[in-house]
This record gives sequence, structure tokens and C-alpha cells, in this order.
Amino acid sequence: MPMPRDTVQTAQHCHPARIGPYELLRPAHCGDVTTVYSARPAGSPAARPPAYALKLLRPEFQDDPAAVARLRREALVGRTLAHPHVVAVLAASVAAPPYYVVFPWLTGTTLQAKLEAGPLPLYEVLWIGRQIAEALAALHAAGWIHGDVKPQNVIVSADGHATLLDLGFACRQGQPLEDDRCVLGTIEYLAPELLTAGQAADARSDLFSLGVMLYQMATGRLPVSGRDAGEIARARLQATPAELRTLAPHVPSEAARLIHRLMARHPLRRPDSAAVVSELLALEIAAFGEAAELAD
Repeated sequence: MPMPRDTVQTAQHCHPARIGPYELLRPAHCGDVTTVYSARPAGSPAARPPAYALKLLRPEFQDDPAAVARLRREALVGRTLAHPHVVAVLAASVAAPPYYVVFPWLTGTTLQAKLEAGPLPLYEVLWIGRQIAEALAALHAAGWIHGDVKPQNVIVSADGHATLLDLGFACRQGQPLEDDRCVLGTIEYLAPELLTAGQAADARSDLFSLGVMLYQMATGRLPVSGRDAGEIARARLQATPAELRTLAPHVPSEAARLIHRLMARHPLRRPDSAAVVSELLALEIAAFGEAAELAD
């Protein structure tokens, strides 16, 4: 699982050579309370490449109930759901320190890194969007909300396979998001209802975040912006995003309408997960057909 470019920090602390049955190779990503290491089975030949990403709760947070609960939640979601577009949880140790969760080592780049070059081709917007919509539909069908859908949490392989990462902020549908750090870190993708005190997380909140990502992939910009979190929150609650087709006229009207419906201010005006997958799939097939015709 490669490091997201926008969240990389240098790991200053020394790390143990082994955790449980895993040999830690190098720090790959430092989050707010965890460090992800590339890892392989202990005793492997020195030339063997990493097979796993091991997310380890850092020692200074071992007694932090919220940090421990977040890692346990990630392990729980992994035990209750298996889907090709949701990162797989292969193993976990969350009963006692050291607390860690193990994932497959994924190669590719984050969607955030891809967006640094500007808008994506339409077929790629719909291809990646449909895969993440399928991931969300599976989570929602299992009773979970992802809670932190954003480009930094999507990794795209060289062949275009998209995987939704970071299940630590997941919560059961109808329950409030349990960690304010989610809100503070991803205000640009947060649904407006979650900016109002007392609102519970809902599957449609994830879909709003998906709509923001689709808008950004298609246009190269976010639907609302501001100098700080407060300005962004006010814009989210009060401003209407620019019409997508004025910024990206090549996007078909059907696709633009779907993206704007996903970003509807009121949750009841957004489509449900299954409908989003169906609509994106139809649009994706049409976009690939047009791309193939242009290539001939």
C-alpha cells in the first residue's frame, strides 16, 4: 500500500523489526495515530518483496480509547465484509497491545496523486467512480458507513482497479461519526448534514462525498472552496456549486445531472447506492464506446 503523497510524514521513531508473525521493512505512511509499514512473513528471504501493509497503533496512543476503538472498528468491518473494491483486512491484533491490522500490500497511486495533474478523461472518471460506488454499496448493504470518502483514500492500480481504503472512521448506519478528526481532516468532502450538530451518519452522506470526488475528477476543482474550514463549511451549507458542464462541457448531461444529484444539499434528494452503481455503469459503457470510436 503506497504512501499517499499529500499525507506523507517522515517516521522519526524507531520501529521494531518484528510484530507478531510479521517482519516490518520500512515505514510507508504516518497517520495521526498509526504508522503503516511494509511487511512480509517473518523469516522470509531478504530479497522477498513486501506482501502486506501493517497498520500499527503508535506507542503513545496505546492507552487512547478513541484510537484503539478506531483500529478495532477497522478490524471489525474487515471481518464482516469482503469486496474487490474495499481494502481487505487479512489479520488483526486488537485485544491487547501492540494493536495492529494487516492488509495486502497494494501497488498503484492514490486518486489524490492522479488529480494533481488535473481533470481525468471522462471514461476514467466514470470507471473509478463506478468502482467506488460498488464499494460503498457493499458497505451500506452490510450496515456500515465509510465516513471518510476522499481521493486520498482511493488507490488506483496500474490497470485501473480502484480500492477504497481506511475503514477506521466507519460506523453503523444511524450512529453519529465517532471521531471529530474525520470532520476536521476532510471538510472538503463532508456532506452538509454532518456539519450540523446532532446529525447521524447516513449512507447518503458517503454518496455526497462520492459526488464531490466525481465533480473534482471531471473538472479538476472542488465544487466549493474557502480559505479555511469555516469558509468551506459555510459555502457547503449556503453556496451552489458551479454547473459542472460549464467547467467541463465534454461531460454528458446525464452524467452531470447524476453528479449534481449526489451533491444535493438535502440527503433525501440523493439517489441510493444501488441506483448510483447502475447509472454509473451505463454511463461508463457509453464513455468507453465513444473513446474506442475516437481511437479507430
